[in-house]
Amino acid sequence: MSAARALTIHRRLDAGAIARAGSVAPYRFIAEVEGEPHSVRSELIGATAAELARGGRALVCLAQLTDLHMTDVESPARFEFVNREYADPRFRELLPMQRPQEALNAYALEAMVRTINGIEDGPVTGAPLELVAMTGDAVDNAQENELNLFIDLFDGGYANPKSGGPEYEGVQAPSWPGDIYWKPDGVDHGEDLFASAYGFPRVPGLLERALQPFQAGGLRLPWIGCHGNHEELCQGVGSVTKKLEAALAGPRKPFRLPDSFDRDTALETFVNRPESFMAGPAIDVTADRSRRPLRRDSFVDAHFRFGARPRGHGLTAQNQEDGTAYYVFDTPAVRFITLDTACPAGGADGCLGADQIRWLERRLEEVHSKFQSRHGLNVKTSHQDRLVVILSHHGLDTLSNPRAHPGVEGSAFVAADDLLELLHRFDNVVLWLNGHIHANRVRPRPDPLSVTGGFWEVTTASLVDWPCQGRLVEVFDAGDETVAIACTMVDHDGANPAGEADSEDLAGLHRELAGNAPFAGFASGRAGGPQDRNVILPLRAPFPLRRLQPE
Repeated sequence: MSAARALTIHRRLDAGAIARAGSVAPYRFIAEVEGEPHSVRSELIGATAAELARGGRALVCLAQLTDLHMTDVESPARFEFVNREYADPRFRELLPMQRPQEALNAYALEAMVRTINGIEDGPVTGAPLELVAMTGDAVDNAQENELNLFIDLFDGGYANPKSGGPEYEGVQAPSWPGDIYWKPDGVDHGEDLFASAYGFPRVPGLLERALQPFQAGGLRLPWIGCHGNHEELCQGVGSVTKKLEAALAGPRKPFRLPDSFDRDTALETFVNRPESFMAGPAIDVTADRSRRPLRRDSFVDAHFRFGARPRGHGLTAQNQEDGTAYYVFDTPAVRFITLDTACPAGGADGCLGADQIRWLERRLEEVHSKFQSRHGLNVKTSHQDRLVVILSHHGLDTLSNPRAHPGVEGSAFVAADDLLELLHRFDNVVLWLNGHIHANRVRPRPDPLSVTGGFWEVTTASLVDWPCQGRLVEVFDAGDETVAIACTMVDHDGANPAGEADSEDLAGLHRELAGNAPFAGFASGRAGGPQDRNVILPLRAPFPLRRLQPE
């Protein structure tokens, strides 16, 4: 696939012809459909300006990727059997624990890296692509070997998706107990639910091929990272206790819940004592110390590998000293402010501590020549204006974790409404990029007091789940005292043969499996609507943009 055809303005991917029938739903190939031109959303400027599609002077051009979920599919402390409880609302926040395509995640990311490397410039401004922003959940289960795999794929290196012993030891093996997993080699007895109910194919030898190490090419562009809930917590939800830490590297993998398990307390038990889910019957597997739990300091340190561009991938020596994972990254025209929204106390949703909010306020002040104080006073400064783009894993609607936030942030945390009120005091904030919900969404965030012109919140779907996309983002001076943000969805270059299965292209097969996954595939709504994908988002320029001199 050419770089141009990777942009969905030229063609999109959707459900195609039926390949096999299932008793519940058919399994479909992926087909190419007509491309989607940019549309202009005018909620923050009051009028539609079709001429914005012609672009303007670029201020920054970047790619956003999020929710990659590099997964150790053999980890003893992943609780895939919880998927059996999909119909029980008491387990809703714990799902999914396993995906049919997850053993191929590294190949999907390698394909996306190749695709981004082939994109020379933004389709609206024609400006060269200069940065990749990753907005969290690079890994699945807060393990060091998962983070190492992600960084090898982004930086270039020897990428090894395998852990444990030489043979695959996980839930997709033909002999593993349970019929709720897709088993590409078939099953020793009976059939699995994915094959019978959803028409999933047999692909003999797939797992052996998928878990082979390979040389990753790496991004040609600088990239900056972000801390998400899956970097902090067991499967993004549970606290990594001492007992769980020992189990991660250990030789025992459970295959169902213990008989005495209290389903009424499933969520809080997993948040506070996830090792309780390991008390049921288990199978012996190969222990592996590389599955050590990922702590915040080890997450930060891993970004300082030799040759990292930029050094620390945005994280700084101050982060190493303080044990924090929030930072600023400046370009001539734009300040990127990356927040750490993961809650160490557990739960998938995010929160922000009071210390980080105070830090955020200072960093905003540094790139404003004027702003409104928390007391409603107009403040002038000697600082030079820059536009501000916020990066975080969680968006405004998922900064709702009710649990205490102990540790470096202090016990106090700030409500999402208070964060929004803070951002609306600073006119130069034009964009907030995030992920977490595994769906494409674009929302205007108008200032109800009209102190500022508001900003746009852009949430991008995950690479692990359908539609398996990234997003190009161009911020440009549109003239007439207007700044605009052009968003364009990107498909990776994995093959989509549209009517002929191609199990040799593991990235293409990953996307096809994701599209057919129950509850999360083609019909899930995760791709969003046209208003969430290829859009141009104008707003009033907060200051004369001629002051900005991008590189």
